Amino acid sequence: MRLAIVGVSGAVGQEFMKVLSERDFPLDDLLLFGSSRSAGQEFQFRGERIKVRELKDNDNFKGIHIALVSAGGSTSRQFAPVITRYGTIMIDNSSAFRMEDDVPLVVPEINASDLHRIPRNIVANPNCTTIQMVLCLKPVEDLSHIRRVHAATYQAASGAGAAAMQELIDQMHQFGKGKAATVSRFPYQLMMNLIPQVDVFTDNGYTKEELKMHHESRKIMHSDIEVSATCVRVPVLRNHSEAIWLETEEELDLGAVRRALDNAEGIKVIDDPENLKYPMPIHAAGKDEVFVGRLRKDLTNPKGIAFWCVGDQIRKGAALNAVQIAEYLVKNRLI
Repeated sequence: MRLAIVGVSGAVGQEFMKVLSERDFPLDDLLLFGSSRSAGQEFQFRGERIKVRELKDNDNFKGIHIALVSAGGSTSRQFAPVITRYGTIMIDNSSAFRMEDDVPLVVPEINASDLHRIPRNIVANPNCTTIQMVLCLKPVEDLSHIRRVHAATYQAASGAGAAAMQELIDQMHQFGKGKAATVSRFPYQLMMNLIPQVDVFTDNGYTKEELKMHHESRKIMHSDIEVSATCVRVPVLRNHSEAIWLETEEELDLGAVRRALDNAEGIKVIDDPENLKYPMPIHAAGKDEVFVGRLRKDLTNPKGIAFWCVGDQIRKGAALNAVQIAEYLVKNRLI
């Protein structure tokens, strides 16, 4: 088994290596690729130092079975033909191919069977907020079809990459020294602030991030589910949170919903409000699960359920989900 990581120097690229090591992924050879700026750097993996190669239009991917790619949409589009030329399965973390009909968009706990047909040798990793949400929706969907969802997200700096995380840290240091905050990665200062914009606005007033949650959820769940989201950047370093309101076709017993979530793969329920126990970003860092709490009936709709969920955006929202896709491909001999 030969595997490549493209974009290894970024936050998700580094998490790829961490997850592969922790999960003891069956691997004989690991190749690392990056931009011309990253080429020549060395990273340690399982006791071996591996040098980063520059990503170029050549035959470097010949003989590689799987490539985990987190290098941005434009790079993914440009180099997809190079990466897949000799049969490498490209698991892409960008939005470049997510909504293309001949590219499966996969959360393994939900629609792993879609991986049995990969006509272009490309698998898309969904958006981080979508992954976190649909993982929680699926157990409810199995009880009764979900008609619509309203979501408010509280997205950490990590969603904008390592440089954005560093900017938030720098702003905290600057505040402590009485200095003005340096702003470059976000449209406004993030420290001690909320920014009701993630990604760019579209003609209908929604941002691209908000529309991703609508369109990607429908594709992953093979459903006509309707999702309306408001995505907000918050001054948290790592881990996204979401407040979810959903409406099902049939009225559901809250206990049945709780049991379904409790038994679902990849979810951990923390819901004991009497003792002030509920999910928070500070507890989710580095964890594989999506944590669910504040579970309750919607006061305005007898067919409505409300809950709160928290997940590590870099982990399950990106790197772990991609590695789980690779694990499924290997286990089921699809490569």
